[in-house]
Amino acid sequence: MKLNPLFTVCALLLSVVALQGCGHSVKIAGDNYSFENGMIVFDEPQRAPGQESMLGYAADPIPVVRVGFVGLGGRGYGAVERFVHIEGVEIKGLCDVEADRIASSQAILDRAGFPKADAYTGREGYKALCERDDIDLIYICTDWVNHVPIAVYAMEHGKHVAVEVPAAVNVEECWQLVDTSERTRRHCMMLENCCYDFFEMTALNMAQQGLFGEILHVEGAYIHNLRPHWDIYYENWRLDFNQKHRGDNYATHGFGPVCQVLNIHRGNRLTHLVAMDTKSVVGLELAKEKMGVDEFANGDHTHTLIRTEQGQTIEIQHNVYTPRPYNRLYQITGSKGFANKYPVEGFTFDEGQLPADVHPSAPHTSYHGFVSREVFDALMRYYKHPIHQEIEEKARRVGGHGGMDFVMDYRLVYCLQNGLPLDQDVYDAAEWSCVGELSGTSAKHNSMPVKFPDFTRGDWNKIQGFKFAVAE
Repeated sequence: MKLNPLFTVCALLLSVVALQGCGHSVKIAGDNYSFENGMIVFDEPQRAPGQESMLGYAADPIPVVRVGFVGLGGRGYGAVERFVHIEGVEIKGLCDVEADRIASSQAILDRAGFPKADAYTGREGYKALCERDDIDLIYICTDWVNHVPIAVYAMEHGKHVAVEVPAAVNVEECWQLVDTSERTRRHCMMLENCCYDFFEMTALNMAQQGLFGEILHVEGAYIHNLRPHWDIYYENWRLDFNQKHRGDNYATHGFGPVCQVLNIHRGNRLTHLVAMDTKSVVGLELAKEKMGVDEFANGDHTHTLIRTEQGQTIEIQHNVYTPRPYNRLYQITGSKGFANKYPVEGFTFDEGQLPADVHPSAPHTSYHGFVSREVFDALMRYYKHPIHQEIEEKARRVGGHGGMDFVMDYRLVYCLQNGLPLDQDVYDAAEWSCVGELSGTSAKHNSMPVKFPDFTRGDWNKIQGFKFAVAE
């Protein structure tokens, strides 16, 4: 008997639903995930023989860190400007597809009295730079889709890697970074500068000292109208990427700092997420105007909710299209206190939660608002992070998003010079970057829960608490 094609399709769909209801996994052809017990589960490859965890890894000290830069547009040019102010650094190579950018960065070295660096051009010029035996660190500031190919090549040639955000654009690339770092025993640090901003590090210090009580909920965001900036991205790479990819493709600025507060893969872990997005209106208009296309995958506003093993929740938002004021939200809600950055900085606490010597002449509690400005300023001084106590003045003078970029670079070099674990390891890079594909997949399937991959492969509870390593 010949079956009606429509009947065949319906029967297949019913069998898929039935299998899910029975707890079986259903692999979707062409994708790297399956449905298991009502949740989307991405493939998690086992650790290959010979690989070892990079948790707490410290390489041999490098007294003088020899650096090669790849990508000398806005971010790369700024990094070169900052590195000439760090002691114990040699800049050996400069690489970009455009020769004029190399010349601009050479001029920075000339003004700072640094020797001229070797120049590498072309789309694969980075390979010759990575193959040198007199470079310790490759610093990558290219477009997103080239981050992983360059980082993997650099690690495979014995170099530590620092790579701009996001470090990878999908889950498979995140695993490439993890596996290559574990196999080669080379650091792979994502350059998440917002972890080093002054409010964030002060609030982190306060959280670690128990000022907010038990942390229950945190929020982060990247809300930035990029209309004045779309044309500066080389060959339209950023709008092109968003036109093709749904989800929060730029989560790390809001996500990274709050993950540190929650000790992610340092005694806590991310379990699953759900995401929801609006339709594309502004993005689609931009794509029609600049690219001549009639489809745009990225929603104008994307919400992602994440749960942790310890029962906390995280909300992150992404919006680079609508005419909203800039908002890089950073928020901590605890059982005894609250911190908020953007659009207004402030703290709120239960009565008696703060030490009396913070600011004895002013009230510490305002149940319906933030503490006074006098108390806020006193708190920022009292709980200033030790790293900022050491380097803030120079950081603000050198600059880079108000100084946080310099603190980030300083810490990277400091840890390499002293043979210490880096502030951000390869698992941070993977966890914070994979949100793009995870959230896009959840939104695609009507906000279905997505299991968060465990890039540590079960080691998330072996280190207790996030901390910045310091030399003894």
